[in-house]
Order: sequence, then structure tokens, then C-alpha cells
Amino acid sequence: MDVSKAKQKLIEEFQSLQALRETARASRAPVELDQQSVGRLSRMDALQKQNMELATEHRRQMRVKAIEAAIKRIDNGDFGYCLICDEKIAPQRIEFDPAISCCISCSQ
Repeated sequence: MDVSKAKQKLIEEFQSLQALRETARASRAPVELDQQSVGRLSRMDALQKQNMELATEHRRQMRVKAIEAAIKRIDNGDFGYCLICDEKIAPQRIEFDPAISCCISCSQ
């Protein structure tokens, strides 16, 4: 895979994740526990939705960190090499996920 294409793909995914973070910000807000405005089951449902959104946000943050690290590797000239064994990562693996940091052998 062409390094410039990989970087562009990473930047686009990064921007998409940032937009999703902003869109879902209200879903992660603390749930109001006022019994006058919401019933018990509705509060439980709201808490469950909040917890699911917090878990999703955590996964987004982890992906953003992986993308940022991949962009740094591109800028440093280390892109396409395994972080563990320093061998070349298979082009198909990089094409599938440009943020990948390990070859197939080391990831197992």
C-alpha cells in the first residue's frame, strides 16, 4: 500500500472518530436521578445506555491512539515494520488496517 494513501486513510478515520465523539457527547453525560421526572425503569435504561456509550468511547479513544501512533510511524519512516520483531508487515495486512503495528507472527 502506498504510504500517502495509508496516511490519508488514517487521517479520514481520525476525523470521523472525532466527529463521532462530539456527536455522542450528550450520551455520556451523567444520568439525572430525579424520581419526579423519570421512573425507575427509565433511569435504569438511561444508565445502561450511558455505560454502553462510555465503553464505546473507550474503544474510540484506543483506536484514535493507534491511528496517531501509525501517523507518527509514517512521519518517522518506520511505517510498515513490526514494532516487536522489526520485520516488514505484509502489505495486505497494512491495506486492511493501516494502523496495525505488528506482523501476523508477533500478533499471535
